Amino acid sequence: MSNAHLSQELASFASSLQSKDIPADVMSRAEDLLVDWFGSAIAGKGSRPVETITQFAQKMGGFDGTHRGPSEILINRSTSSPFLAAMANAAASHVAEQDDVHNGSVFHPATVVFPPALACAQSIGASGEDFLLAAIAGYEVGIRVGEFLGRSHYKVFHTTGTAGTIAAAAAVGRLLKLNPSQMLNAFGSAGTQSAGLWEFLRDAADSKQLHTAHAASTGLMSAYLAQSGFTGAQHILEGKQGLAAGMSSDADPSKLTDQLGSRWALAETSFKYHASCRHTHPAADALLQVMLAHKLKPSDITKVETLVHQGAIDVLGPVTDPATVHQSKFSMGTVLALIAHYQFAGLQEFDDHFHDDAICLFRDRVTMTLDSEVDTAYPQRWIGKVKVHLSNGQVLDGRVDEPKGDPGNTLTRAEITDKAMRLAAFSGGATPAQMTSAIDSLWNIRNQSKIGLLLPYS
Repeated sequence: MSNAHLSQELASFASSLQSKDIPADVMSRAEDLLVDWFGSAIAGKGSRPVETITQFAQKMGGFDGTHRGPSEILINRSTSSPFLAAMANAAASHVAEQDDVHNGSVFHPATVVFPPALACAQSIGASGEDFLLAAIAGYEVGIRVGEFLGRSHYKVFHTTGTAGTIAAAAAVGRLLKLNPSQMLNAFGSAGTQSAGLWEFLRDAADSKQLHTAHAASTGLMSAYLAQSGFTGAQHILEGKQGLAAGMSSDADPSKLTDQLGSRWALAETSFKYHASCRHTHPAADALLQVMLAHKLKPSDITKVETLVHQGAIDVLGPVTDPATVHQSKFSMGTVLALIAHYQFAGLQEFDDHFHDDAICLFRDRVTMTLDSEVDTAYPQRWIGKVKVHLSNGQVLDGRVDEPKGDPGNTLTRAEITDKAMRLAAFSGGATPAQMTSAIDSLWNIRNQSKIGLLLPYS
């Protein structure tokens, strides 16, 4: 099929996907990713940017404590319209930096797929099976769009905000049972609204939460509009004035339809173990490996040289003296300092210690160097390599080929549950009993005839 029809082929796939087409292990993996996302969404409670977006959503919806909609806003136990609930939940699930990531597309699918899918499913009374099917369609489409847009796109654009609009449209479109023509219109409307620039990192601005909120709600809107006959560009991805033309210099159209229906990109998605930008994880794991193997203390180390891919330098490089907790999660030095001192860079470690004198001192001893092997492997593989310089003059090498959370070094269901419980405890977003009940329900979502509220009203 010629490049001119690739958008249509991808839309047709999303429209026609059936549960019987999906291998059992992929369906189970979707459940894993759902529970993992839920923990991140609850972790957003109390975050100022998230609360601001949520308050805006409720104000725009005329929320006054009595007028409610069909769709759940997780952080405050209210309900609203699908559009506004998707906006709020997508903002919430991306702030803790614990939501999933697909390596090859450098894309965070969960935060832009599950919020609009949940909001729509609750609104129309969809079954758990249909909800999971829609989420899988969103993952498969969004990941392929991210891969298509390429490395040049990610250098300037936040792929989760851009490809995320198409992913959200695919998920909601599948729930609404859009036909292939309608799904293509939804893609066209979503794609023309794609947005998200990395410049916010230089200022510790709140934009990252806006990116996901916008992508999820925009994608949902685009699917509903298409259901009502609203048309969109037919070649929004690969057209002469489409997404790639405006946002990429190395787009690969073949990625859009790569092994559709046989290669399940969702199964390639990684969980995030540390509460920081994924670009820091490989080096963090490599440093921890060296410190444990040689029983090192932070005071033994005079310098850590991280050997990284260009994408890490592009995203993390601007953050040299983080001013906020969230900005510190994009500081390679801060993350490695927390690893050196606490063996884990979790939410509590960032919140309590990101600006401690000892952490800042170690942070300034960390450098990033472009490494040809790491850069060539990226983004399909995120290799972690470090050179640890000791006060005695010795230099120790560390290497991790699959960071914790990657498909080959994945989290068990027990670890996913524990992570979600830990995230909720940190934010106070739900009690242990509420989380246990909700997570048990999510593990069994395939058997539910109708998606209800995940948490009780406040």
